[in-house]
Amino acid sequence: MADLQAVHGGTDAQGAAPHDFSTNSNACGPCPAALAAVQQADATRYPDPAYTDLRAQLAAFHGVEAARIVLAGSASEFIHRITALAAQRGVRAVAVPPHGYGDYAQAARARSLAVHTEPHSTAGLHWACEPSSPLGQADAALAAWPAAGDPAQTLRVLDCAYQPLRLHAHPAPPPPTCWQLWTPNKALGLTGVRAAYAIAPQGGDADAAALAALAPSWPTGAHGVALLQAWVQPATQQWLAECLPRLREWKDRQIALCTALGWQVQPGSQANYFCARPPVADLPALLRHLRAQGIKLRDCASFGLPGVVRLGVLAPEAQEALRAAVRNHASAW
Repeated sequence: MADLQAVHGGTDAQGAAPHDFSTNSNACGPCPAALAAVQQADATRYPDPAYTDLRAQLAAFHGVEAARIVLAGSASEFIHRITALAAQRGVRAVAVPPHGYGDYAQAARARSLAVHTEPHSTAGLHWACEPSSPLGQADAALAAWPAAGDPAQTLRVLDCAYQPLRLHAHPAPPPPTCWQLWTPNKALGLTGVRAAYAIAPQGGDADAAALAALAPSWPTGAHGVALLQAWVQPATQQWLAECLPRLREWKDRQIALCTALGWQVQPGSQANYFCARPPVADLPALLRHLRAQGIKLRDCASFGLPGVVRLGVLAPEAQEALRAAVRNHASAW
């Protein structure tokens, strides 16, 4: 079962790194309005098990019918749940991005489903993520979907985790035949609050109901409800819009820093993170050294990119700590 172990950034056995580049959380956060809502949430009561008001608010925010909104405990929980629905319906193969979030494949393999790393006509469940992780690029699967089987016979999911933190270019509208999976906690700088929701495609009410039936009771707790309610408020969206220019400035500065260190920056990232290849023979040794200095990067080997790291964009103070630690490592070796 070792191959089912997921690899993630963020807090590890050593605790939280003071300068954590390994996640894609909004470095301008936490969002004050969302933080206040979470802190004020009434944790003494169960949420409405049908999430009636919350689903109506999310539906109005996206301009869809409430019947198309499915609440989830997190993106990972939804990934496993919709994979279970696919398996229940006889799907035997899943298509995932060649470099993408490990839970797509983990959920498939946990149910003994074949995994293809490109759109495939035999796959009954197709995943895409745009901007992609770890590279932050456009996902070629979206263009390939029209030729990858009958949309009425397949489940297609666009992971929108990083859409709110897109810093460059404007996305095309998502295909009308796909699900959209949203996890606002990254954009709000509150990744410790687990909450997500999905939007079924037009005419997908039956699938939405089937997914709701597969959920445990109250998949989203009181704090997650508060986060999602704050997400749709105009003040929250205005705060997020004001973050993006600052994140662009920090990203440009961080890319320049990595380039000055001799790291090969992978081009094309549209989001608040990017990948780079440090000029070292032993990347794990460098990462251990940096972690000991309070700095954590995301090793991209689990994404199928050995020798590459992903760096979430952080403030200049953290960037300077990275510069000093890398130079210290170079001098030590």
